[in-house]
Amino acid sequence: MSVPSASYSVTMRVVLDNASRIGAITTAVGDAGGAVTALDVVESGGGMTVDMTCNAVDEGHAERMRAAVDVVEGAHVSAMSDRTFLLHLGGTISVEPKVALKTRDDLSMAYTPGVARISMAIAKDPGAARKLTIKRNTVAVVTDGSAVLGLGNIGPEAALPVMEGKALLFKRFAGIDAWPVCLATQDVDEIVRIVQCIAPVYGGINLEDISAPRCFEIERRLRDLLDIPVFHDDQHGTAIVVLAALLNALRVVGKRMKDVRVVVLGVGAAGVAISRLLLAEGVGDLIGLNSRGIISTDDESLDEDRRWLAENSNKEKRTGKLADAMAGADVFIGVSGSNLVNEEHLKLMAPDSIVFALANPDPEVDPVLARRYAAVVATGRSDEPNQINNVLAFPGIFRGLLNANAKQVNEDIEIAAARAIADVVTASELSADYIVPTVFNPNVVTAVTNAVEHIVTRAHH
Repeated sequence: MSVPSASYSVTMRVVLDNASRIGAITTAVGDAGGAVTALDVVESGGGMTVDMTCNAVDEGHAERMRAAVDVVEGAHVSAMSDRTFLLHLGGTISVEPKVALKTRDDLSMAYTPGVARISMAIAKDPGAARKLTIKRNTVAVVTDGSAVLGLGNIGPEAALPVMEGKALLFKRFAGIDAWPVCLATQDVDEIVRIVQCIAPVYGGINLEDISAPRCFEIERRLRDLLDIPVFHDDQHGTAIVVLAALLNALRVVGKRMKDVRVVVLGVGAAGVAISRLLLAEGVGDLIGLNSRGIISTDDESLDEDRRWLAENSNKEKRTGKLADAMAGADVFIGVSGSNLVNEEHLKLMAPDSIVFALANPDPEVDPVLARRYAAVVATGRSDEPNQINNVLAFPGIFRGLLNANAKQVNEDIEIAAARAIADVVTASELSADYIVPTVFNPNVVTAVTNAVEHIVTRAHH
């Protein structure tokens, strides 16, 4: 499944005894399974020194590429640098001032004594903080490091680069100033209290990479306590993009939401949120599965959220394992682990089936295999068509929430955002290999922002 990518991009400085060796070293990288993406001459003369940038599959593969180049006659790798590590040196975000401090007058207005007037105005009217401070355009990206990407419970320090990346995406796609808040606690009460205490600074809270089922309670309690939107992206961001993709996939295969049966493998944070949103949108039926099989109300170990799902799905009351759920299913959505779906499972599905295998980096089923049986296939990978990526949702959602001074997020907002994402793909563009726009499509954030603002404004009236 794995292919070379920029995630494991390295630059080798190679000393050659003459320029004719360039072809040999690029061939050596290719023979080792790597991909040369750039070659720059550093020095030339009697010999030549070049910087060769290559994509690898993983760190071990990068070392094998280096060894392959080193054995080329007349070539020697003098150094190799990991471009991803270089990019992260010192972090990926910073604070930039909006006000130039050039004179004594500038200083006296931006800081003391002039700033005291601003503080007193806010003391008289706390609502003025949104107008007179960074609050109106600032989001806290909060994590406890308990469920980071596919890496698991790696803690707050190790989660920080990911939260920086999230903040970078907020700024790049929606102009929002987001800041990582990585907490050295995994106690639900402490997390709720800490976020409650820091909330005055922010216009919204983005919960990130907090493990289930604690994430459900944390979000629920914070939504009750705070007067700003609280949004767990691993739940709702994923659900919104999945719904958008499914709306368009159903258009491709000519089926209606109310007529299809969906199988959701993995009922963690994302799986539960996806299921809730699809049920709210009127899906015909939905069957959720955990590691033990189809979830059931008879299972006393289910927490409140999964019990709700068991009670509100599976109309036929099917029992058993994945094969029992897949028989006749129109849609499979995997948010679980790699290689859990096989060819026999795919054969059980209804004609013109849809497969969303979203586990990362390796999906539940090889997309090449899935496309033999399914009419539409999507993954979470950037090197496959139809990437289900939360970046399509959260920048525009928060932009709309902040613009409208929203107090909360609800299913109406989420469904509107999903429909807006789906509608960015025009009828002439829509195909089995293009059901969601790319993350760099400039129309996405605008469409989602407008949809969210419309729902919030309508609710206010």
